[in-house]
Amino acid sequence: MVSKSLWIEYKENGSHDAKNELIIQYVELVKIIAGRLFTKYNGNVLYDDLIGYGIIGLIDAIEKFDYKRKIKFRTYANIRIRGAIIDQLRAIDWVPRSIRAKHKEFERVMDKLQNLHGDRITDSMIEKEMGISHDEYIDFLDEISIYSVYSLDKKFSESMNFDIKSDYLEFQPENSYEKKELLKELSVAVDTLNEREKKIIQLYYYSELTYKEMSIILNITESRISQLHSQIVAKLKGKLEF
Repeated sequence: MVSKSLWIEYKENGSHDAKNELIIQYVELVKIIAGRLFTKYNGNVLYDDLIGYGIIGLIDAIEKFDYKRKIKFRTYANIRIRGAIIDQLRAIDWVPRSIRAKHKEFERVMDKLQNLHGDRITDSMIEKEMGISHDEYIDFLDEISIYSVYSLDKKFSESMNFDIKSDYLEFQPENSYEKKELLKELSVAVDTLNEREKKIIQLYYYSELTYKEMSIILNITESRISQLHSQIVAKLKGKLEF
């Protein structure tokens, strides 16, 4: 456990040694978060790059953290680190355009079917609309799953940033309306999902479980969870801007 005296030495006396020691003490948190995201994105980004982006977030968290407030640094840093990694990934635009195009086509199909059938959409309906076989559909979902995870991850990361006491973060007063609207937007969108879909969102984005861990809890296969996840993202896409 990091001693309060280390924070005092850095914050009150401006000690560079104390700051470096804080970075060393908490770098393991960066590795944990980077590891989770590396798994989520199926190894399509370099783990060392995620670590580098996370270190930027950690340093930012250390510099902006107020040790006098009643909040744990690990909670604050977790959100800062995660946000920094996702922001950097967004900046480098790492998802191939071909995947984005396929995901957009999938969203179009889902939107059309939702207008016709509401939430009573089956895999066979989607396959028929897309003009592909079941096996081709499974391969298609597997291919776009990377972008499905990433795109929704960005939106949930933004909402998590808002969750940490607004006066703690460096939001301008005019952003409080944006904060309330984003939280409302997310809440309304998720409420349109059925219970199983809500559970998948909760387990994956808040509990941060893997597909394997979720398959045990939900008693369905990992591949089926992946399929459902892509469908959930397509459903939410029409209700959220990301």
